[in-house]
Amino acid sequence: MPRLRFTTALDAPLTVAFDVGRRLGRPWPRPLAEVESVRPHGDVYAAPPGSRWRELTHTRRFTATGAGTVVEEQVDWATGLPGPLGALVDRAVLGRRVRRAMRSHLDAYAAAAAEAARSVIQVVGAALVDDCRRVLVAQRGSGSLAGLWEFPGGKVERGEDDLAALVRECREELGVDVVPQAFVGEVPLDGAVGGGVPGTSTLRVWSGRIAGGELVAREHAELRWLRAEELEDLDWIPADRPLLPAVRTLLAHPRPAP
Repeated sequence: MPRLRFTTALDAPLTVAFDVGRRLGRPWPRPLAEVESVRPHGDVYAAPPGSRWRELTHTRRFTATGAGTVVEEQVDWATGLPGPLGALVDRAVLGRRVRRAMRSHLDAYAAAAAEAARSVIQVVGAALVDDCRRVLVAQRGSGSLAGLWEFPGGKVERGEDDLAALVRECREELGVDVVPQAFVGEVPLDGAVGGGVPGTSTLRVWSGRIAGGELVAREHAELRWLRAEELEDLDWIPADRPLLPAVRTLLAHPRPAP
């Protein structure tokens, strides 16, 4: 069965990339039927019985990166024509149609995702690591999550770059200047963030190091430096807990200080 793969980098978080892709659909003359959908990580659509294509399966997988979301797409198809003629039609004729349709579709997809991302309020966090392979954690002092632990950070302002927001939030919350480093991961957030559309925001976390200032808990009840094996001892806010495996890996293999 012929197969083509396409990779697209979108300037948008996971939830936006997934939702825009679902809204735009697939670039085929007839709609496909949903086989699997796990928001915002991936979906699979296929030609229903009786389609003009005997087989057509279009798979998408979404991966968060520091620059946005990478979408990996795979298209498998077959006309059902027998012998060499069928192979020629599948690979030459239909292959060209698939490439042409996908190129046009992916250009529109990238533009639509970038536009949609501008109206979504995001949250950023910092896994700040010291020279002793410890990470800074902060305890919420008020609100519905008071007493739970998190990585410091906050909301990205309209028109603000994610990393600029990370630096600003650390200065406001902790009194320190930080240097962001590696992207750690992204977690979808439930509910509305900062008055935004419910279920569209994500928490995006980077590692980093303190470059200056005096560390102080301006907005938290307590700050602690913890080693990897101590992270599970705390009660975490739901958004940060899925990131603990990545943070433990980060502490086991820290980047050298700049």
